[in-house]
Amino acid sequence: MGEGINGDAGLAAAPYHQWVLLSPAGGSPRPPARYKHAAQVVQDKLYVVGGSRNGRSLSDVQVFDFRTSTWSALNPTRDSNQLNHENNAAGGSFPALAGHSLVKWKNYLVVVAGNTRSSSSSSSNKVSVWLIDVQANSWSAVDTYGKVPTARGGQSVSLLGSRLLMFGGEDNKRRLLNDLHILDLETMMWEEIKSEKGGPAPRYDHSAAVYTDQYLLIFGGSSHSTCFNDLYLLDLQTLEWSQPDAQGAHITPRSGHAGAMIDENWYIVGGGDNANGSTDTVVMNASKFVWSVVTSVSARDPLACEGLTLCSTTVDGEKVLIAFGGYNGKYSNEIFVLKPKARNLVQPRLLQSPAAAAAAASVTAAYAVITGTDEKTRDIVATDDFDIKRAQPASNSKKFVAEIDVLNGENGKLASRLAEVRDENSKLKDKLDMANLSYGELAKELKSVQDQLAAEGSRCQKLESQIATARKRLESAGSLENELDVLHQQISQVEQTIATTQRRKSGGVWKWVAGSAEVSDDE
Repeated sequence: MGEGINGDAGLAAAPYHQWVLLSPAGGSPRPPARYKHAAQVVQDKLYVVGGSRNGRSLSDVQVFDFRTSTWSALNPTRDSNQLNHENNAAGGSFPALAGHSLVKWKNYLVVVAGNTRSSSSSSSNKVSVWLIDVQANSWSAVDTYGKVPTARGGQSVSLLGSRLLMFGGEDNKRRLLNDLHILDLETMMWEEIKSEKGGPAPRYDHSAAVYTDQYLLIFGGSSHSTCFNDLYLLDLQTLEWSQPDAQGAHITPRSGHAGAMIDENWYIVGGGDNANGSTDTVVMNASKFVWSVVTSVSARDPLACEGLTLCSTTVDGEKVLIAFGGYNGKYSNEIFVLKPKARNLVQPRLLQSPAAAAAAASVTAAYAVITGTDEKTRDIVATDDFDIKRAQPASNSKKFVAEIDVLNGENGKLASRLAEVRDENSKLKDKLDMANLSYGELAKELKSVQDQLAAEGSRCQKLESQIATARKRLESAGSLENELDVLHQQISQVEQTIATTQRRKSGGVWKWVAGSAEVSDDE
């Protein structure tokens, strides 16, 4: 990390490919530190909207003037025509937001989605849109129409002409999304885009960019359990998703990072996985799908954080990157700048459908063979490293056209076969999904049966223990009965003996009667 600079002169003198702290002039106070905010540069000023700090969403709009190197608060007032607007819960203050998106369109800053204080209310079940007029210093809530998407935070929003492309995010019930919606800013009409299968998995806190007004790039982000480092490409004309075969440096999974496109180079800074912050600033050449590392910072550097923003502006004809805020155990309110070195433009790798790419590759190969057969007509294509002269083939032109026709025919067959393979793959994927679903249901049923068997086994063990105890009791009961019979016999014998003895002693009642008779006779 270089030493702090300030002013346009400091920006112009900043070293290439190195993050430098941009210090406010004269000790100008900085805004409250934050993350999950949104930022854009408009006419030499950095606008920072909302964000989160200590679990509380912020509603301020902070402005940094690059010409004076000073911070100030914008404090926009609500458009007087909207004082009775149905979304007037915030009164005249701009709503507190976090996890929202911000784009520059005409004289407006367009704020889209994000988590608000009233995210749990029924009135916030749909995505909200606000306009901040930086010239009039006012803001307004916008009524949108059509198929308005569900409310969310952590989505990506990219500007293409007068249309916003919103992908993914996390809704108010923490459900992850991978839907694609387009908002026409001229009509404020939403439209949901149904693309072909094979797109990114549901995610939030990813990054997105539009390249050559035809392709939407999606990188990284996270689910609730893992972070991604995958790269997806959506052809906005065919609405087909693909995963380019990216080359170059290995890029670690990351979420909560920020990205900015300068020409054909997509710069990514910050973010991290579930364990560490990302210390490297990387760039992908979008025409060749090649990753490279621009620079790195220490593990505890403010830029190795999540929830920061990345913008670009032009100073003395050179574009520079502007990073602000973030959280890495500590909230940041610092501005860092990086001046990328101009990169040589090269022949693009093919941003085409697989069939078109195969056809173009075949044509290129055939052309090289044809022109290589005759030294006078050899073509050498200009690149970054070679300065060449291109000669026009003459004698072989007819043969070349014929070869092209043949290759076009083969290309048609290949395209047809590719369509069949894609259809077969789609059917196999559907079958696999059904098999996985069936397997999941069977696994649940098996687990339930196993639990029941385990419970019955435990019950059987208890019953066997009770039976064994009962048997022991029965065996002891039989012995007691025998002893009781013996005792009964003994008692009976004793009673008989006692009775006999008593009779012998008394003579019984007949002896008493006889004795009485003898006494009477004597008298």
